[in-house]
Amino acid sequence: MPTVEYNPDQFPGLIFRLDSPKVTALIFKSGKMVITGAKSTEELIKAVKKIVRTLYKKGIIITGRPKIQIQNIVASANLYREVNLEKAAFLLENNMYEPEQFPGLIYRMSDPQVVLLIFSSGKMVITGAKSEDEVEDAVRKIYKKLEELDCLRKPIEEEGIEF
Repeated sequence: MPTVEYNPDQFPGLIFRLDSPKVTALIFKSGKMVITGAKSTEELIKAVKKIVRTLYKKGIIITGRPKIQIQNIVASANLYREVNLEKAAFLLENNMYEPEQFPGLIYRMSDPQVVLLIFSSGKMVITGAKSEDEVEDAVRKIYKKLEELDCLRKPIEEEGIEF
């Protein structure tokens, strides 16, 4: 299979790449898989089905239904407002901000339990979520919190954005 790599001296699993949906699966001899690159839960399910179907057609016997468990969603968001990171770092709990080391504020939110990388442009990376709802909840909560703490500057012009 041209989209499969296996070099047990370098990595103990099979690397299986799909073009559509564009994902990479790491498949281990235990039968467990780690899939990265899916853009949605639906795309992840489609990828698992396609991988299982492909392996089955190549003579690999798969018993039972695959159990899909989302471990980590990485998402990006935009608040469409500039963020005063120095003020946010002073007022928010559970954060780390060292601009000489990294230009963003690292904020550990407890509910939902995610980590947000917040940049002065208002752009963010959210990681650690287990569902798309958790990502949306985290973005709403951090926006509200930053607004309450008066850490948001002028709006960046963008139509149709609601929080």
